[in-house]
Amino acid sequence: MYAWIWRKLPFGTPGKLTGSIVLATAVIALLWYVVFPWATPLLPFDDVQVGTGTQQEQGPGQQNPDAVIPGEEGAPDEVPYSVESNAPHPSATARR
Repeated sequence: MYAWIWRKLPFGTPGKLTGSIVLATAVIALLWYVVFPWATPLLPFDDVQVGTGTQQEQGPGQQNPDAVIPGEEGAPDEVPYSVESNAPHPSATARR
């Protein structure tokens, strides 16, 4: 296919190089500005679901009314790990 395109481009080697660059730029612009914006909503890149799997089975009207949403009033502010050190706590079975 590329050999066929190369043979069909006019004006010798300099014209073929220029024509190839223009053709490649046109294809990239077509993909960037037309095809990719059209296809973006159809692709699942932004369809992120975090949870244990049981949350997915519930619909929006069936969510737990007692659930605590982080950042809202009444949410616990405790962090379940040490924020002061990156080193883990030594275990009782660790050998020296």
